[in-house]
Amino acid sequence: MSDQPARPRLILGHSTVAVKDMDRLVAFYVDVLGFHVTNRGPAGENAEIVFLSQDPAAHHQLALASGVPVRKREFNLLDHLAFRTGSLDDLRRFRAALLKAGIEGINPVTHGNAWSLYFDDPEGNGIEIYVDSPFHVAQPQVLGFDLDQSDEEIAQFTRDTFGDKAEFRPMAQWQEEFTKRLDQSG
Repeated sequence: MSDQPARPRLILGHSTVAVKDMDRLVAFYVDVLGFHVTNRGPAGENAEIVFLSQDPAAHHQLALASGVPVRKREFNLLDHLAFRTGSLDDLRRFRAALLKAGIEGINPVTHGNAWSLYFDDPEGNGIEIYVDSPFHVAQPQVLGFDLDQSDEEIAQFTRDTFGDKAEFRPMAQWQEEFTKRLDQSG
């Protein structure tokens, strides 16, 4: 235990992404992923920023900025924005919307502690949409899975695949243990 005062905890508030074609990206995030534009306006000379959210408690979860340098992007599982959704059915609905929008290279991946879809937005920015699983699994873990299986089959696949790992346990148990660690670290 430290004699230092407790550090305040941080919660990720939003991400900002540099874009080339603002209208195209706004349409994708609004029409395909379901975000809403909360504000839009100039951000300096020849620059624009669009604020997007799906959370009434957050003015913006995502900001798209044009008029700034955009780096060349190639798919990389480790370089992405991640959005949590509520269920495997939600994940299936997002996959259907992505396919309808012509998005290719949609990769269903399980990390054991989550079931995810990885893909690129129309400008090559990496995106993950995921739903938490009820399990804690030590990371990193990356394995494909079949999203067309039932929820029960996917959960059983996850148990069968990761159940013999040293840290495998119900997520609620891991969260309780981690809360104690946080409280002790001050």
